[in-house]
This record gives sequence, C-alpha cells and structure tokens, in this order.
Amino acid sequence: MWKHVRNIILIVIVLALLGIWYIIQPDVAKLSLDAVTGASPEITAPRPQTIPTIKIAEVDRWQASEAPVAAPGLIVERFAEGLDHPRNLYALPNGDILVAETNSPPREAKGIEGFVMKWRMGKAGAGVPSANRIILLRDADGDGKAELKTPFLTGLNSPFGMVLIGEKLYVANTDGLVVFPYKQGDTKITVKGKELTKFNALAPNNHWTRNLAASPDGKKIYIAVGSNSNIGENGIETENGRAMVLEYDIATDKKIPYAIGMRNPVGLDWDKSGRLWSVVNERDMLGSDMVPDYLALVEFGADYGWPQHYWGGFTDARVSPPKPAKREYERRPDYALGAHTAPLGLAFGYNGKLGAGLTEGAFVARHGSWNRKPVSGYDVIFVPFAKGEPAGKPINVLTGFLDKDGNAQGRPTMLAMAKDGSLLVSDDVGNIIWRVRAKN
Repeated sequence: MWKHVRNIILIVIVLALLGIWYIIQPDVAKLSLDAVTGASPEITAPRPQTIPTIKIAEVDRWQASEAPVAAPGLIVERFAEGLDHPRNLYALPNGDILVAETNSPPREAKGIEGFVMKWRMGKAGAGVPSANRIILLRDADGDGKAELKTPFLTGLNSPFGMVLIGEKLYVANTDGLVVFPYKQGDTKITVKGKELTKFNALAPNNHWTRNLAASPDGKKIYIAVGSNSNIGENGIETENGRAMVLEYDIATDKKIPYAIGMRNPVGLDWDKSGRLWSVVNERDMLGSDMVPDYLALVEFGADYGWPQHYWGGFTDARVSPPKPAKREYERRPDYALGAHTAPLGLAFGYNGKLGAGLTEGAFVARHGSWNRKPVSGYDVIFVPFAKGEPAGKPINVLTGFLDKDGNAQGRPTMLAMAKDGSLLVSDDVGNIIWRVRAKN
C-alpha cells in the first residue's frame, strides 16, 4: 500500500517539476526581426506567457578605445563621457547640450513582477539611483568634444523632458511640469522652478519618463506619458492621464489628452510639415514575435488601442473588459520597429548633415530588449520617409553595442540633432554621449 502511495507521490512531483520547467522555458522568436519591422509587419497569433521570457544582455562596459560601429560614410566619436546614467538630450540654440542624468524614482518591489523588474534592471545596468539633475555640455572650440561639463539644474525628481520656449526652460519631472528662467549662454540655473501642472506618478510608477515637445508656435507643450502597467493589471485608477500624449496650453494652464491608447510613448519630434510623431513601446508577454513597437503620427483625438487592442485592431484576450466596439475607431500605427526593441529616442534628420540618404526620415534609438530570444534592438536606425510617410526598411546607423559574447557595452537611449548637423546619442549604460558625423 505505502509503496503505491510513494510511487504516486513521486509521479506527482515529477509531473509538477516538468510543468514548472515547461512554464519557465523562454519563448523563442519564430520570425526574423525584419519580418516584424516596417509599414506592413507580419502579425502572428499571440503566445501568452505566465512568466515572461527573460533574455538580458549583461553589462560589460566599453573600454577606452572601444566604440559602436558606424554605417559606411559615418564616424562615431565620444562627445562626452563619465556621465551618470545619461538619458534625454536637448540641443539649445547656441549649441550647448543639456543632458538629463536620471533614472526611475525609488520603487518598492512587490510580488513576482516587482522582483523580476528589480532583478532585470540590475542585470541591464539600470538599477542605479537617479542623479536627479541636468548637466550642460559645451563644445566651445568646435572640435567635436565637450570640454565643459557642468551641473545645470539639480534637485529634480527623475527629470526627463526638456524644452526651451523663448527665455523659459520647461522640464518634466516624473510628477510634474516645472518652468525656469533661462538666458542664452547660462551655464547654471539656481532659482527655484515653478510647477505648472502635475502628472500621475502613482506607485509603482512604471514608465516614469515624461518627454516634452513644444508646438512650432511655442504656445503648447506635448507630454508623452507611459502607462503604469503592461495591460492595466495595476488597476485602471492608476492609469488616469497615462498611456497617452497630453497637450498643455501655456496661456490657459490647462492640459488635455491629445492622443490615447499608447502604452509607453517616449521619443517625440516634429516632421518638416509640422506634424508630431512618437515612438512607442508596446505590451509584453505575448511571445518573442509580438507585439511590434512602433513609430506613429500623433493625431489629435486618435486612440492607438492600448490596452484592449494592438496594431490597428488585434484583440488582447487578457484584458478585461474587452471593449470590442471601439476597435473600428482606433488608429493603426504607421511603422513597426520590431518586437520588444524598446525604441526611445526619435529625431528627424532634415537639419542633419550625415549625408543625402539620411535626411528625409527619422533616426530612432532602439534601447534593446530584455524579454525576447534572441535579443533585439541595441542600435540606432534611420527610417526613410517618402511623400511624408515612412517607407521601406530601416537603415543601420549605429550597431555594435553588443560584443561578440552578447554583452551590452552600452545601450543607445535618446537622440538630438546638434547645431552643427551631427547626431548625438546618449548611452545610459556606457555613460557616454556619442557624436555621429559624416566623414570629411
């Protein structure tokens, strides 16, 4: 009798272990990254996961003589180094560059999701405290290297977005928009800023960045605010004012949702026709092939589907309530940037001087995946435009952020077109600002 009981127990244990082993196996991509990139990506059936695929490029930072690989005809150089987790970049009219040295505010790691997030952030080189400041870089002699590196604004709260309108510098902390006086040539601001409006920063405050773009007439500011979750699982009350681009009217001190249903919009920039675009990080845990992150024209009143739908109407069956009726009113993104590539930086190349093939379109920094096998992103690409719309496959601009062993020497983060027409790329793992220019 006891022998049979023992055998049954052993069988149950073996089956349980096999079940656990099966559940934790990573989902391997069945499509190439190219197949889920472009204006018409291949959208496959989702492969929902209880435990996400975790494939992190561990950090092995650049040595002094190392650099990413620039495309033919381009040169990449170190504009500034020795920074503290540099994220966003902003080019001032006089050529000075502002760099937000920043990271997520402290967060309590609750449950499995919190534990996994804390663990993977540490593995990816992002588990560092926020410096909470903006640094000014100045290349006064024009040699392509910043000889001045000085604290410009301190005492901020996970700052990210920056935009200058006239003699006012607007900065987006994770919890609010703040304005400071600025005069051209200033190397430090010491006066206390004035908070204009607050942002939803409820815990756990996932997707903490708040990027900014000023309207061409300088009357309004557009604010990219990511969701507080993957698919709304932290409660809908935590998503008010999130997963959208907000419009803030300076004269009336009012903000409204401008475009919604964007899980995590980050990069913002204007094309030469005065239209606003954003790059957006899509949802996780539907497999290594889904869902493609994207580049989209940000239209007033548009709904891009999150959390119920993705890519113009595909239903995410995990989300409740489903809301099928709203699918027909949702806007499809314009250009897929690959699954889990984590696009952050966006900069149109119209004012750049990197060559004729790199002006009509947009540069995108793909920060790199943590939940796809094989990894994706970890590069800077150029999305060509034709007749005002993205067209064709992307062009590699900077690669080589991963070494031969798959370790991350750096991770491209945000972009800015410098006054001299070069492209600046922040590297928040390498703690470097890279400068990409055309060969002389």
